[in-house]
Order: sequence, then C-alpha cells, then structure tokens
Amino acid sequence: MSKLFNIIKTLARLCFTPLLIMEQKRLRGVSINERIVEFSFAFKWLSKICPLEVLDVGSGTGSWPHIIAHCGCKVTAIDKIGSYWKDGFFNRLYYVANDDITKARTTKQFDLITCISVLEHIPDHRAAISGMFGLLKPGGILVLTFPYNEKRYIDNVYKLSGSECFGENISYICQMFSREQIDNWLKENPGTAIIEQEYYKIFSGDFWTFGGRIYPPRKVEKGQKCHLTCIVFQKNRI
Repeated sequence: MSKLFNIIKTLARLCFTPLLIMEQKRLRGVSINERIVEFSFAFKWLSKICPLEVLDVGSGTGSWPHIIAHCGCKVTAIDKIGSYWKDGFFNRLYYVANDDITKARTTKQFDLITCISVLEHIPDHRAAISGMFGLLKPGGILVLTFPYNEKRYIDNVYKLSGSECFGENISYICQMFSREQIDNWLKENPGTAIIEQEYYKIFSGDFWTFGGRIYPPRKVEKGQKCHLTCIVFQKNRI
C-alpha cells in the first residue's frame, strides 16, 4: 500500500506541478483583500475552543479547510458545486462534498462551523443560517463573515452604480446584510446568541465594493461606517 501511495504521489506531482506554477503566477495579480482579517478572526476562535469536529460551508477552491485540518481538526467541507460554479470545480487541497446548506443532506453535528464570505452569495440566507445552527452541537460556535452595513440591507450590491463590479454580469449575487437580518436570524433560531462581533472598514466609499480598498483593513467601533463584519454565534447548551 505504501509503495502504491508513493507511485500515486509521484504521478500527481508530475501532473499538477505545471498547474500549480500557473496558479501561483495568476495569484500574483490578486490584490490584498479582507481574508486577512476574516481568517485571523476565525483562527482566534479556533484557538479559543480547539474544536474537534469542524464544518466549513462554501469552501470552493480555497485552502481554508486544509489549513484547519492541518491544525488537527476533523474538517468536513461542503459547497453547492452546481450553483454559481457553472462548470463545477476541483479543490486541489481538500475534498469538498457537494451539499447545499439550505437543505443539507449531512446530519452530523459539529463543535464549530465556519462560513467565510459565503453567506452573501446565498439567496435564501435565512435557510442557510437555520441549516448551520441545526448542525451545531449544544454550545457549538458559528463563525460568520460577510459584507455589512448597520442600517441598510442591499439584496445585490453588485447591481448598484458605484460598485467596482457594476456591469460585469457576475453570475452570483452579493448581499450586504444589516442589523435587521441578524436580529431576525436570532428570532428564527431560538437558543442562539451573539458572543462577539467586530466591524471593519474595507473601502473608501459608503458600501461594499464602493471606492478604493483601504490597506490595511481598519477595525472600527459599532455604529461607525463599516463594510464587513465578523461575528460569532453560540448555540446554547442544554
């Protein structure tokens, strides 16, 4: 078995090395973004509770589930592969199961769930939130990050003139949530509570993707102009 595994690794290296080199060159053109603060926030909670069973929702092609697994957590990664991934995708770092969090097939219970900059792309965000709360163990932690404005909800910020994505015919929506949606999630899922929320100014304009990016992202206080929130919910213990 060990010999066979080594042969497979050698073949994989020969096949994937050219793709990895191309990917590395492509990523050099990607600007520094909000993942810096989002991953830092999520890691803070991973280190606080050291969860054994973790679910990552909307993993896509990213490295986040692989990073968590490398820390020793047992990670389940899911994504609705047939959604805006029109041609599907392959995550070369971690196996991602095809599942829809709004009507998840998995019934496993998790100590911690992460959903990093994904919720805004799910039209039925209420069902997604309920799905995640339903998969948490009693006392479990849900870490979310998404575009945010304290007072105004926008169903697709990309449609607004002034967005850097305006007119690009992007195949997925980008919601910007407000306090009203958060309050409704809590009402619709009794026995949950916010235990931390941070706010960040990411752009120079009023809304998500409006104006130029701010480097580094600026942490602000509640009530100040912000574009992103990182929030932690806990499902109450029985």
